[in-house]
Order: sequence, then structure tokens, then C-alpha cells
Amino acid sequence: MTEPSRETPPEATEPEPGETDEAAAEQAPETAEGGTTGADGGADGEAKAAEVSEAQAELAAQRELRARIEQRKAEKAAPVEAGAKLSGTAADLLAAVRAVESGTKSGSTFFEAPQPAPASAPSPEPRRTAPVPGPATPVPAAPAGPVPVAAPETLAAVREVLARGGAPESLTGQVAATLGEGAAEALREDPWQLLTVPGVRPEHADGFARALLGAECGPDDPRRAVALVAWLLERAALKGHTALEDTAVRTGLTGLSVSDPDEAIRTAAAEGAVLLFQEEQAPEEYEDEEGADAEGPEGGKRAESPEAEEPDLPALLGLDRYAMAEESLADGLARLVKTVSAEVWEGPELVRAAGAYGLVLHTGGEAARSEPVALAEAARERGLRVAVAAHSENGVERLGAEAVTVTALVSGAAGPGRDEEGSLALDVLVVLDAPQLDVESATTLVESLPDGCRLVLSGDPGVLGSAGAGRVFGDVLAARVCPTVASRLPDPGPIGELVSGIGIGELNQVEAPGKEVVIVPVRDAGEAVHRTVQLVADSIPRAFDVPAGDTQVITVGHGGSAGTRALNAALKERLNPGPGRFGGFDPGDRVAYVPAPGRTVSGTVVGADAEGLRLECAGEPLVVPKERVESALRHGWALTAHQAAGMRWPAAVVVLPGDAAQGLDRAWVYTAFGRGERHLSVVHGVDQALPRAVAEGVPPERTTRLRALLEALLAASED
Repeated sequence: MTEPSRETPPEATEPEPGETDEAAAEQAPETAEGGTTGADGGADGEAKAAEVSEAQAELAAQRELRARIEQRKAEKAAPVEAGAKLSGTAADLLAAVRAVESGTKSGSTFFEAPQPAPASAPSPEPRRTAPVPGPATPVPAAPAGPVPVAAPETLAAVREVLARGGAPESLTGQVAATLGEGAAEALREDPWQLLTVPGVRPEHADGFARALLGAECGPDDPRRAVALVAWLLERAALKGHTALEDTAVRTGLTGLSVSDPDEAIRTAAAEGAVLLFQEEQAPEEYEDEEGADAEGPEGGKRAESPEAEEPDLPALLGLDRYAMAEESLADGLARLVKTVSAEVWEGPELVRAAGAYGLVLHTGGEAARSEPVALAEAARERGLRVAVAAHSENGVERLGAEAVTVTALVSGAAGPGRDEEGSLALDVLVVLDAPQLDVESATTLVESLPDGCRLVLSGDPGVLGSAGAGRVFGDVLAARVCPTVASRLPDPGPIGELVSGIGIGELNQVEAPGKEVVIVPVRDAGEAVHRTVQLVADSIPRAFDVPAGDTQVITVGHGGSAGTRALNAALKERLNPGPGRFGGFDPGDRVAYVPAPGRTVSGTVVGADAEGLRLECAGEPLVVPKERVESALRHGWALTAHQAAGMRWPAAVVVLPGDAAQGLDRAWVYTAFGRGERHLSVVHGVDQALPRAVAEGVPPERTTRLRALLEALLAASED
């Protein structure tokens, strides 16, 4: 890759005393990251009432959004009762169930699983086909805040039904919270409703149903079909999809022993468990008046071919929560576009565009972040109410300007607050790290903006997408419904040059005279862990005067012999050894806290008391309730690339053991390699898989509806 990149630093060749390659290599392997938030498992029952935290305020805002969605559904006279039951909190599963999820034990150990029928022959690949739902990925952490406590009689009834079906008793609170007061009766009538509890898999629900129904239970039971369709869509949402094409759902159902997938889909749609959509073809080509191709809708019209028949497009299936969120977001963006009065603002291109339009996109790397910040300052000088929001606390710190996180802005924990109508008191909102916005967060944000507010979404389209469902920034870019200002400001230095090349599929040679980029070859995962500890604890601090606490390790997944768990165990042993007397943590431990799915906050353990574990995050104190420690907190010396997206550190160590090759693609490499500001070390054990991933590893597209919705609004406005 580079001349200096093949060099092993001399200090890395010296073995560290007392260091072992097996420092927690026996963690259960997990699925490589695919949008997970870094905490797998659920929250225990009830949490103590505490002051409203930022995360709890965020949840309140999300509940408000859900209420608006429910109101919209009621107005349409189409309540979706079954779909509404799919948004429960994460379950606190027994160790047996966790072992099934992590892959260390088969589901048949605890439930008798049906024999799957042979999968049907694959259909020709349709437009934007989503991958067929595969093995379960780790369940995201439950949101912060108290879990609703059901009445004692409800819990007793649920416990009795679960016992009859052979299900873990610890599911009691989660089932009651998910299915409500009539949870026990609901399970008796439809045992497959157990699938609505996060972490429960089809083989678990099948075994539960067989125990309750006996001879009445069969693979083609309509209740089973409805539950499986919804479950497939829930699993797809964990991978970023807001919908799935009907072909993908059929294939998934066939693999789950459903003999008539078409009938299963019809039944699920008829009962309101899922919604069915037939999207229009996205415009692929435009013609100007003389027949020449044009880049977009301006100055041209859609190319028409009367002789050619358009092929039938696959239908899309989606859960109501994501369908309504995307529709609300499209409407909200259209509202901002229509309610802004065009003005002439003098200045750079981005400033001029923001003055003339209600919605503007801005693309660029790390250095380009200065441009939207300059726009915000120019707007303030005009006497306008302005806010700059970033994805993470780390991103806010790096701005060096007055800024808040998106979460804090929406929740009211920071920012201008709300006006008398309940909207944010803003004239201009600049959002950085926009690719990290999932559809529900983006909807909550846009619906909080008043008419006439200008919205600028800025970010790097090459980085990994949001941890939650949706592809907001990419869909708005692809729909071409507003101006896009592409920054010409390159990221400086060897790291910037290297990452820029990766963005276009090239692993270029770069000059790194100051060892800004270093490759450390390794033979196996054990050596990868060993070298990583040396780099963080000794080599980088010595060569670059960067403390170990300012170096971030990034790897492909949580499990495996060189995943975050193994790396964090080895790094703790070297940097902050201790017995883990506070739920596995000690004062001084570096941690990654997940207050809500899709958000990772880096911090340090300060201590613990009766209220919970005390952290310091971005200079602010934070208490994690003891009920949340196991599910929402990990050691944070090593993160996944999805967790690290939207954040940067003075130095980064990217770990690529041999078994990581399957988890690599261009977006992953681009994101991981771009997390270091001054130095990047790559612990490299994947041989040619790295250049191949950069050149050919285009990540699969997420299946969403937002682009089509925006294009339909554009077509309607043109008419």
C-alpha cells in the first residue's frame, strides 16, 4: 500500500513482559457487526426512578413521534394492532438463550426446532434487492430509562403460561411489557406472539407453541405465518432496511418451513402485521430538449420509450413504524422546501445555497466540516437563530464551536429550546455526520423544525450508515430534490490521502515520512491482539506522544479471537488491571456506553454507589443504573467501526485478523481508516482481502422507501 506502510516499528518487535495472546480469547464468537450498537442482551425489569437524563428525554421525543404516527394511522382508519406490538423493549434472556444467539449452542438444545424445507431456487435479482434475512445478529441494548412494571397478577399469569410452554421465566417482564395486560391470554391464543420479544428466535417460538397447542401446532398455522413475516422484517431492520422486497421475504419464509409463502404474506398484510407497497420505478435517465442526457430533473424530462414495456417491480413489505416514519420524513422535508423564502446571501457556495433553499446537502470529509460551521456563523451574523448539531459528543468536541448533539437538541437538554408551538426555536439548523441519522431520529428532528427553517445536512457519503434502520442521507442525495454542494477541501496529510483513495476504490501508495501510516503484519489473531496492546500501550505513546487513552482500537466485530471483547480484555489487563468489582468494571476503565440503540458514548469509570456505575463522559458526570450495566456498557478501548463512525481520535489502531476478511467492504475500511487524526496503525492479517475489499467490496444497499417517496413528491410538484 505504501512504502512506510510495510514497515514494522522497531519497538513493536519487542515482546511485552507478562503479555499473553490468550487474554480473553475464549469469549463466545458473535456475528460480525452489521449495524449493532455494541451491547447485546436486554435490560432487567424495573429501574429506579431518577432525574430525566438526556437518553430518557430522547425516548420521550421518540414516544411523541410514535403518538403522531398512531394518530395518522387512526385518521386513515387503518390501525395496525399487530405491528404496534413489535416495538417492545429488549429482553433479559437466560444464559441459555444468550448462548443460542451468540452461536455457541444450537437452538435445538432448548427447543425442538422444525426441519426446514429446502430453499426454493433463487429468483433473478430485482432492483435494490435486500439480502435474505440470515442468522440472528446481537440484539441492541434496551433504551435507558425505567421498564414499565406490569401488575403482579399479569406477571403471575404470564409466568404460568411461559412455564407451561417451557420458556425461560426471565422473559416474564418483557412479555408483559410487550403484550400488555392481556399478555397471558394473548400467548394462549397465539403462542407465536412470543417472537415479538427481542432475542426470541423462530425455533424458540415453535417449541413454545408445540408445548401449548400439541397436535394443533403445524408449520403452516396462519398465526405462525403472520409472526414469521413480521420477525423477518424486524431482523432486516437491524441490518438497516426499512422494508424488504417480497421475493426476499418469500425466500426467508421458505427457509422457515412455510409451504405457501405467498399466502403467508397475504395473511400478514390482511391482519395488519405488515404493510404492502408497490413503488414506482425510479428515474434512471433524463433527456433534455435535444435528446442529450441530463444529470437531473432540472432542464430535462424523463426519458420515455413507448415501445419498451417496463418490467413488473417487486412489491415491498414493511413494518408500520418505519413506513410511517419515512412518509412523515418525506412530508417534513417537502414542507421545509416549500416554506422557505429564497434570499440572496453573499459568500461561499454553501452560504449562497442555504440562503436560496430550505434544504441543502453538503458532502465532504473531515476537513470539509469547517464549511457548514462557517455557514452557521454567517447566519448568526445575519441575526438568525442557528444551531449546529453533530452525531456524538466526540463530534461536538472536535468542532471547536458552539454545537450540540442531535439527541440533546431534540430532547431539549441543550440548544435553543422550543417555541410556543412546540417547535425548535430555530431559523437555520446545520446537521453534521448526517449519514448517521436513522429514519426515526431524522423524522423526530425534522418534525421538530418550524415552517421556514433552513436545514443543511452535511456528511461524508462514503462512511458506514446509521446503526438504526434507514438510509436518510443517501436517499435524499439519490432523490436529487435539493441542491448538493460538494466540498473541494481535501483531508490533509498521508491519512487523508490514503482515505480519499479508498473512497474511490483505490488502495494508493502514500508517502508517510513521519510514520503517520504504519502497517504491522501478523500471522494470526493471537499475534494481532499482542501487537495491538504493544501499539496502544507503548509504541504510539513513545513515538507520537499520544497517551493510551487517546488511541482508539477498531475491529470488525464483538466476538472472535480478535474482536472487541478479546481486545478489551487484553488492553484492560495491560492498562488498568483489576478484579472488575463493579459489575466487571474498575475505576479508570475506559468504557463504551450505549444509552439507546445507535448511540455510543465513550467515557471512563469513576466509581460506583447505590445508584449505579459513575462515569465521566466528555467531561460530564453520568450514572448508569446498576440494572443497565450489563446490557448497556462495554469496555471501550476497542470499538467496532459502526460504533466509531462519527468520531475521531488522535491515533487509531485498526485490527484486521485473518477471520475478519468476510466482514470487510469499502465503506468499512473507509470508515475505520479515517478515525485517526495524527496516526493510523493497521494490524494486518488479511493479506489480499484488504485491497480486494477496497476495490470490489461495495456494501449491499439498504432497502428503503424514502427515495421513492421524495421522488413522488418531486413529480407531483412538477405537475
